[in-house]
Amino acid sequence: MARRSQHTLAEIKAMVLQAAEALVAEEGSKALTMRNVAFEIGYTVGSIYMVFENMNDLVLHVNARTLDALSERIDKLPSQPPAEAIEAIAGIYLDFASHHFNCWSLIFEHRQPEGAELPDWYREKIEYAFSRFETEFKQLAGERTEVQAKQAARALWGGIHGICMLSLTGKFTAVGADGMDASVQLLVRHFLASWRNQAERLLF
Repeated sequence: MARRSQHTLAEIKAMVLQAAEALVAEEGSKALTMRNVAFEIGYTVGSIYMVFENMNDLVLHVNARTLDALSERIDKLPSQPPAEAIEAIAGIYLDFASHHFNCWSLIFEHRQPEGAELPDWYREKIEYAFSRFETEFKQLAGERTEVQAKQAARALWGGIHGICMLSLTGKFTAVGADGMDASVQLLVRHFLASWRNQAERLLF
């Protein structure tokens, strides 16, 4: 392969990731195969295994790029009261999922091989992507413990994600639900109102 000598392993890795991400974005997860990626970059399938252990490793790195892109958007959110920040983060998540549906979906479609655990570096990407949401939520915790606040924050996030997934896959419309943004806004505001009320009752 004449082209192999023209690129370092780091460059080939970047090319593979860019090609894989583009395939998913344009055609969905089914298009992500070693053969398709190799064709896109003009290398052999064997060349991909020089920079990624296997397909699972490649998918995790593609998903990491998606998580980084989401985190970057959340990081740009200006400082504001926690309740407003939480609603804004939910809005960013919905918008991101809508505009990057295929790459966003791959995060949740992918399953680790049986017996394999997620690597620490990938877990850190996931934790960081949702850290701002949990940080803002903890400011409303009142007398509750950090564990209680984290559990509640993740419960709310699960609801936001559920509405997003059902809406973007066309399953929410079937049951006559409102639009995705309005539904999430309603969920967030009612959840936080209830959370505040419970916190106030704990003080008396």
